[in-house]
Amino acid sequence: MKRMGGDDDDDDIPQLSSHTLAALQEFYRDQQQREGTKISQGFKQYSIGSIDEDWLSQFWYDDETALCLANEAILAAGRGGRIACVSAPSVYQKLKEQDDKDFSVCILEYDKRFSVYGEEFIFYDYNNPLNLPRNLIPHSFDIVLADPPYLSEECLRKTAETIKYLTKGKILLCTGAVMEEQAAKHLGVKMCSFTPKHAQNLANEFRCYVNYDSGLDCDSSCSECT
Repeated sequence: MKRMGGDDDDDDIPQLSSHTLAALQEFYRDQQQREGTKISQGFKQYSIGSIDEDWLSQFWYDDETALCLANEAILAAGRGGRIACVSAPSVYQKLKEQDDKDFSVCILEYDKRFSVYGEEFIFYDYNNPLNLPRNLIPHSFDIVLADPPYLSEECLRKTAETIKYLTKGKILLCTGAVMEEQAAKHLGVKMCSFTPKHAQNLANEFRCYVNYDSGLDCDSSCSECT
């Protein structure tokens, strides 16, 4: 979360209640314990859950959805293809679990915890959609899979700039059903029949959108799509 204002505004900053603060502290204690357990047990670096959701802001796909989207990206990219995951870390992790297949992938993500993945991690802030490394050649990815972090026209419009810069043509967008018109406007994508699901239930209905003939345009069951 971003802080606004300077020291003179401290009196205007809302204060957490003692109950909320205690719950937050307990959450971070539990998180530290989980991370320590993962290290001691040799937790797989790329597996779903190797980096936890931030309970204040992040909502990740469930395992089946992440696998379905990863398989679709691999098929769409083709043999030796390049895949870019924009703000879609759970799909990136599922792709890395299958890195025996013939493709390459990178992740563009604001959460710097993913820097543990080395050169494949690219820090990304949708507010600066074209602030990308010089060695990231335009139109060099066979497919771009993106999940804009906010359900707003501004966020989608700016993320679309990044997507169009990166992709050779194919786009797989995951965002709210309410963004259907904006998705078509900014990226020329159409809604699929497949419905992505999250590890935590969301109030807003989520959908997938593509601009090519995809395996997601079948029954919403992932087993049938793959």
